This record gives sequence, structure tokens and C-alpha cells, in this order.
Amino acid sequence: MGEILTLPVPETLHATYAVALSADPADPRELARTQVTLRVAPPLRDLVLGMLDSPMLTLDLRPAGEFPPLPADLLSLYGASPERLADVGSASYVLAVRAAYRPGRPPAHEWATRAVAGSIGAALSAPVIDVFTPQVLAQEHLWRSLPGADGDTRLTDWMLLPHTAGTHGFWFTTKGLARFGLPELQTDHVPPGLVEPWGRLLNGLARRLLDLWLDELHAGQQPLHVELPELISVGLQDVAAAHGVEEPMRREVTVRLRLDEEGLDEGAEPLLTVLAADDGPDRLESLCAALFGTGVF
Repeated sequence: MGEILTLPVPETLHATYAVALSADPADPRELARTQVTLRVAPPLRDLVLGMLDSPMLTLDLRPAGEFPPLPADLLSLYGASPERLADVGSASYVLAVRAAYRPGRPPAHEWATRAVAGSIGAALSAPVIDVFTPQVLAQEHLWRSLPGADGDTRLTDWMLLPHTAGTHGFWFTTKGLARFGLPELQTDHVPPGLVEPWGRLLNGLARRLLDLWLDELHAGQQPLHVELPELISVGLQDVAAAHGVEEPMRREVTVRLRLDEEGLDEGAEPLLTVLAADDGPDRLESLCAALFGTGVF
């Protein structure tokens, strides 16, 4: 049956976006209010304007030299073009858009800061940087990632899945679940031939895990801990949902999660290591074959 994982619930979650500006806008808050009204459709517009008019969302405009420099190497690694890197590096001012909110639905801290930063960036043709990742967000990506009238989003628009080659295979770690208060997922020793299917499986697992987490964080309630099962099923429908599409087939596999808190650097957040539910040779290959079918990787 597996055991239960007890995960702490953060009291508050924070989001930060930076807009790299070539000139000083006269009134950033009024500009934000005007541009959000023009560019963001309801019902998201009402949430963003409510956050903008509250102490939960702040706008901090300063000369660029008064902020720590943005990591150009990571911005490049996560897709920034040389032109966008040059725009970021030559910015005279930086507007930091920050928000704090409780864990749960909706993730208002992320939706509001991204919408405000995106609206100002679009109006001033300025790069918008997701500081969490860090990543320069193309306008198409930024607006696609925000929820429509149904409130749905694609998790892959909010999460990256970097992987690094090692002596015994690839090491994967998600970067995005912490936005919602969860530990990030990791797997090591992934064979080179499984990089693509294992990445898809992790996206689906992240979607399933996030749904379980948010279901436990009921509106108006803030538990200190959430209990989640050590064994979790992940299916083709979860993989599709992570990408914002539908999948009629209901094939699933089971994985085991292990909470790793020891041996981390001071201040580092715990991780959830993803393992096969059953030990044995070729266990990751077997999982991918069972989920996606043989002969597809």
C-alpha cells in the first residue's frame, strides 16, 4: 500500500518578475492599472486589479545598478536570444513586480505578477524576466500561460525540466512546483534513450501531484501539513493535462516518491525523488514502456 509523506505547507508563497526598461516610466502603478485593464480579460482582470490595489502586490522601480545583476548565463540556458540578453544587459531601470499569497487555488501571486509585468512589458516593448526560473518570457508564452475564462493553465508553461548528463545517465529535476508550495521532483541515472519519455512522465507526475496537493488546500483553510501517498499513479491523461490537451486513453503506471531532506546545503529546500514502485533491472525502461507502449523511444 505504501506509506504516507507528510509535506509542510508554507505560510506564504512569493512571486517576482522583472521588467527591464530603457527609460523611467512616470507612474508604474497607474501604467500597470491601465495596461491590465486593456490587455487582460475577465475574470482574471478582476483578480489582477484587486491584487494591484492591495498591499499583496508591490512595484519597485529602481536604476538597474541598484538591483543584483540578472544571471545572463542562466537566461541564455533557458532560451533567451542574444538580442533579448542585450536588452536586459543595457536596461537603465528595472521594475520588480512582487506579490505574496497563501498556497492553494488560485495561485494569485503568480497570475497577478505575470499579468502585471507582461502588460507593462508589452506596452513598453521591454523584456519580462521570470526571476524564479530565471527565464526571459516571450510575449506569446507569457499570455498563453495565463488562465482563460475556465481558469485552466498548462503546467508546462510554469515549469521547466532541466536535465544534466552524468557518468551513469541523466539527472532530472523540475523547476516550477515550488511556485505552488511543493518540493521539486528529481530522478537520477536516467538512461540517454529515456530522456524524452521520462521527461514526459515527470510532467504528468507533476500534474497529478499538484492536483492532489491543491485538493488538500481547501479555500479558507490553511493546514500546517499535507499528507500525500508515497505511491502515486501517473497516466497518459496526466501527461496530456500537463500540456493542456486531452487524452482518451486511461493507461497508468505507479511510481514511488521519497522525501529527501538530509544532506542538503543549508537553506536548500527538500526534494521528492521519483523511483520505480518496484526495484529491479531496467525499471525506468519498464515504466516508460508500460505507459507509452513499446517501440516508441
